Amino acid sequence: MSPAYFLTGTDTEIGKTFITCALLHRAGLDGLKAVGLKPIAAGTDGAGLNDDVEAIRAASNVELPRQIINPYCFKPAVAPHIAAAEAGVSIEFGPIRASCDAARQQADLVIVEGVGGFCVPLSGEQSTADLAVNLGLPVILVVGMRLGCINHALLTAEAITARGLKLAGWVANRIDPMMSRFEENLATLQTLLPAPLLGVVPHGPQGGAHGAAAFLKLPGA
Repeated sequence: MSPAYFLTGTDTEIGKTFITCALLHRAGLDGLKAVGLKPIAAGTDGAGLNDDVEAIRAASNVELPRQIINPYCFKPAVAPHIAAAEAGVSIEFGPIRASCDAARQQADLVIVEGVGGFCVPLSGEQSTADLAVNLGLPVILVVGMRLGCINHALLTAEAITARGLKLAGWVANRIDPMMSRFEENLATLQTLLPAPLLGVVPHGPQGGAHGAAAFLKLPGA
């Protein structure tokens, strides 16, 4: 099957979906058929649609049914284990794995975006980390560049490797344009993270996620 990656982040609200979309655009510019999946999403509009899911669908150049791209979607914008419990739904890994396999058969590259940070609970027993292990995919880590990001990045990388997963690369996403000592923090992360830097995305790049693709490379490229 085609290559696939599990994309996670150092926290919530650090630009995972934006970077997922940018990487999908990068793949398209590289001549690849690429699609993104957001297996678990929380927060919908009046039409029952989730902004992240719709952004990923728009950035993909392979059209798949929404149910494959997003098997689990909850109305309230709250932690997924809380949303699932309130909806009386159990988040099962089987349908997510089936969606990933189906996508890999139709695209050259698949990016599976997690929800929240790497260890966010999905139920009383399982977490996003368990989902990543179940899928068995190499991981791309999005580091939201702001004060405290070094600790968050190193802890997340440690959690990824402790589960036997490969950290395929990381992206520095400049979510705080006023971050003090940005270059020094970036250099420290390059030294300490055990994976290649796939790109440094500036704050609010011209052209949005499509414009951000110019600052990125795909793992192994």
